[in-house]
Amino acid sequence: MERYLIVTVLGLLRLPEFSNVNQISNKETKILSIMKTTRINKLLSIAACVFACGAFSAANAAEKIVIKGSDTLGAKMVPQLAEEFKAIKAKQGIEVTFEIAAEGSSTGIAAVIDKTADLGMSSRDAKGTEISKGLLAGIKMEPIVVAKDGVAIVVKNSNPMDEISSREVEKIFTGDVENWSAINGKSGSISIYTRNTSSGTYAVFQEMALRKRDYASSSQKMAGNEQIASEVAKNANGIGYVGLAYIRTPGLKPLPVNGIDADDPKYPFARPLYYYYDASDEMRPIVKEFVDFCLGEKGQEIVESVHFISVL
Repeated sequence: MERYLIVTVLGLLRLPEFSNVNQISNKETKILSIMKTTRINKLLSIAACVFACGAFSAANAAEKIVIKGSDTLGAKMVPQLAEEFKAIKAKQGIEVTFEIAAEGSSTGIAAVIDKTADLGMSSRDAKGTEISKGLLAGIKMEPIVVAKDGVAIVVKNSNPMDEISSREVEKIFTGDVENWSAINGKSGSISIYTRNTSSGTYAVFQEMALRKRDYASSSQKMAGNEQIASEVAKNANGIGYVGLAYIRTPGLKPLPVNGIDADDPKYPFARPLYYYYDASDEMRPIVKEFVDFCLGEKGQEIVESVHFISVL
């Protein structure tokens, strides 16, 4: 029969077979002791290696940040902020990945409520119904102003107008005026391009520029700023609105409103841009780091580089 010595630290240590325990000499006892110590040390080394490898793997696992919502923020600004943040963390040996879905402010706020996003991008204030829905789900919606934007009125660069009044904007987008002849003297049926109803810009513009009146029934609803810019740039009778990041699209002409440019803080259709989050729960450290980066000097340089207005 073989005899085993039970070692409580890591398992079983196998000892040589002796027909009689009394046959073990002092010399053999010393040898067995050395063998046992050597085997324990080896097992400890293996365990330490496994533990260290596991710790290394955990430390180097990618951190993921999920951001959903506004196309105004999510098409250009937030992806650029994310790329710069990833590069900074990579130099620190930390891998960060982002999932960014820019499908409208309503989707971002909904994602925070149903806990499928760390941050909800929004170009408007959360509605009372959204805040109430969040509270019922145990979510306390709080905004962080990450940038400021102007909702710029744009026409094709061949349009003879060089500016427009806020009253004219209201008349055009509500359908009170349907032909350019009543505005710039040049005949042509006005083509209106707006964002879709899930867009924060759609709601903000309706409140600020249309005094909460309905959009013209003939208005064409686009998925994002880029689509509006593209359509207006190729339509001599087109007019639409876009965020500041899109006013330099080739073929577009942004029109000052009441003599004030869209990137002026006094512009009548200026609005803040938000990250919404759940204030009832502690923000994950990596998410807080990203938010702090966005609000810091480097982050706000990126905000200005895509033609939004810094909050600093």
